[in-house]
Amino acid sequence: MKITRRFFFLVLSCLLPILPAVPQTTDQKFLVFVGTYTDKTVSKGIYAYEFDASTGKLSPKGLAAETSNPSWVVVHPNGKWAYAANESGKQSTISAFSIDAKSAKLTLLNKLPAVGEDPCYLSFDKTGKYLFVANYTSGNVLVFPILPDGKLGDHTAAVQDAGTLGPNKERQEAPHAHWVGARGNEVFVADLGLDRVLLYGFDPAKGTLRKAPGPNAKHPFFSSDLKLSSGTGPRHVAFSTENGHDVTYVVGELDSTVSLFAPTIEGGYSGLPGQKITMLPTEFSDRNDAAEITVHPSGKWLFASNRGHDSIAVFSVDPATGILKRAGDYSTGGKEPRHFAIDPTGQFLLAENQNSNSIVVFRIDPATGALSQISITEGIPSPVCLTFLRTP
Repeated sequence: MKITRRFFFLVLSCLLPILPAVPQTTDQKFLVFVGTYTDKTVSKGIYAYEFDASTGKLSPKGLAAETSNPSWVVVHPNGKWAYAANESGKQSTISAFSIDAKSAKLTLLNKLPAVGEDPCYLSFDKTGKYLFVANYTSGNVLVFPILPDGKLGDHTAAVQDAGTLGPNKERQEAPHAHWVGARGNEVFVADLGLDRVLLYGFDPAKGTLRKAPGPNAKHPFFSSDLKLSSGTGPRHVAFSTENGHDVTYVVGELDSTVSLFAPTIEGGYSGLPGQKITMLPTEFSDRNDAAEITVHPSGKWLFASNRGHDSIAVFSVDPATGILKRAGDYSTGGKEPRHFAIDPTGQFLLAENQNSNSIVVFRIDPATGALSQISITEGIPSPVCLTFLRTP
């Protein structure tokens, strides 16, 4: 019998105390920073809203920062700084801001070249000392050190994705890094062009990346990369370690699917048998591009967005294995939900409709995962990402 890390997580989970998976306080207000596209709209950059977790209401706070095409915005774990990917072709940059929570304003600290084209995703290492950048068009990944004052230092790593291209000649003509995220000192990169989630090792002392080794000589059927089926077009990744299982979920933009992978004790990753599940109802056959994927803080539900079908697909997560089962799909009430986010209390899902200029707030049913619309905020030009900041 093949032994996997999942077995050890199951044993470990029996020894851990049971803690609430979702924050219990609901009378909390948050700042929400919304990134937009500015080149073909009236948008000026990043906009701020107040979110009331007791009602699910969004209230506008105005323009937080004027900046070009902030297609991805992240708030540093310390709550003092924010970083934006300025997606502008060969002129792309990464911006660092200080946050004034009282005024809901962002002040530019510095801006550096992205060292690639069209950055589309940012994330932090486990220490909060480095910022990872995925450049879509150029297919490379950067690491920038975060200085003590929040500014970005010169990059410490730049790696080019490489491998066999997928079959879609229009979308997979080159490597396209679409997502980057760290688990410990492992860095995962979803590359849409290569039909792989690439795995890198990260040195937190130097801020450098190295490609993880290939198949183990003793176990040649294992690979350091997560291999997707041909034409999947991996876009984003989500992880789940609830109840002892350890599953990696990958959303396929090109074929509108979620693929599941589990780590093995030998150090590789293998796909779970039969677990590539569609995000679309069987009767839908029109154009669709899958986009975002997120596991609920409780670990009970997985959500993923469809652009074309314009919906949020909901899946239940088996608590013992992490296996998915379709639980429904819900219209986002607009066009092209490029991104959505779950609020920090776990009660609400906020979906941004890029092509209809709106953010829709849904309440999440904790028993079924079903979504019910609470409100819609319109007049937000081309919203494509949002992030939360807890306020005092």
